Amino acid sequence: MFTGLVDDVGTITDVATTAAGRELTIATHYDALVEGESIAVDGACLTVRAHGPHWFTVGAVVTTLDRTTIGGWTVGRRVNLERAMRLGDRLGGHVVQGHVDGVARVTGIQRRGDAWLVDLALPEGLAALAVPHGSITVDGVSLTVNHLPGPDAVGLSIIEYTWRHTTFGDRREGDAVHVEMDVIGKYVQRLVAPYANRAAAAGVDTA
Repeated sequence: MFTGLVDDVGTITDVATTAAGRELTIATHYDALVEGESIAVDGACLTVRAHGPHWFTVGAVVTTLDRTTIGGWTVGRRVNLERAMRLGDRLGGHVVQGHVDGVARVTGIQRRGDAWLVDLALPEGLAALAVPHGSITVDGVSLTVNHLPGPDAVGLSIIEYTWRHTTFGDRREGDAVHVEMDVIGKYVQRLVAPYANRAAAAGVDTA
């Protein structure tokens, strides 16, 4: 489990296809990693396969490649990193699983005063889980939903500190980003779905 508070930005130094899938070597400031530990890489929870002084490798299997942009990553790409939280750590962001729900598209970036306003087009089915001032994870960063500009869109307001200490400064309109919706909303949606379906079948308006 993670919090969405990025604690390092790494750089991909090698990409290979191995028995582990698409294997990435990432340069980092981390120097006390353990084989088998989990690291969120741009929000995708991956397992450390090997490591050394300021580098580690992870492998992305086909199911991960199907729902992320990792298949297109190349040497030189910068990625947001977060090690799994420890019991007793401060939960400064929100509960993040590192399970990417889909790939969104950046549709707008605008500087407004001391913040950057970023609009995303969400994959179908995810917008129902976004609520104003609720939590969303984008490329591993815990963010607050600023507003909902359209049916399948979400607007974010990013502070200067986050812009400087993550890869958001690298993003441009049209870029693809990983999104993970709030896990609490996903459980609520799952729990109420049978009742909503029954109400709909009976002709009851649940809007």
